[in-house]
Amino acid sequence: MGRKAIDITGKKFGRLTAIGIHSTTIDKRTKWTFLCECGAQVIARLDNVKNGNTTSCGCLQKELISAVGEKNRTTHGLSTTPEYTAWRDAKQRCYSPKNKRYKDYGARGITMCERWLNSFENFYSDMGKKPSKNHSLDRKNNDGPYSPSNCRWATLIEQANNKQKSKQISSYKA
Repeated sequence: MGRKAIDITGKKFGRLTAIGIHSTTIDKRTKWTFLCECGAQVIARLDNVKNGNTTSCGCLQKELISAVGEKNRTTHGLSTTPEYTAWRDAKQRCYSPKNKRYKDYGARGITMCERWLNSFENFYSDMGKKPSKNHSLDRKNNDGPYSPSNCRWATLIEQANNKQKSKQISSYKA
């Protein structure tokens, strides 16, 4: 003797409102067609809807994921730029012992000024856009911090002349 399906047409579960029976599964579970608040229709097993496992067409999860992403997303929209990469990499060299260059920076006492440390926006405001793809972030005083007064965008040649081990050689006349 089979059970008679209960009519839940018009009842609301989470964001879903029951429209009508869709089908019955092999194991005698009823599938219903539901209308989601967002306007989409979804077919779901009644037991999943009643116990709260299914509460929308999937739009709720998308909204929750989007909200978390929005909270964690940078607000400047420049996180894929070379300027952001330069700022991020400089911070890692100074503060992450796992960074392969830490021994040459953080371990030597090289730091980043407070204005830049937790604000890419401040860094970008002070440094601006890289003049070209041939420029990279350089500290004028190799023993000084990453700061507005000690940093510039420099070419590889300018940086090579400014390295810790570089020495200026004056021209020699015999």
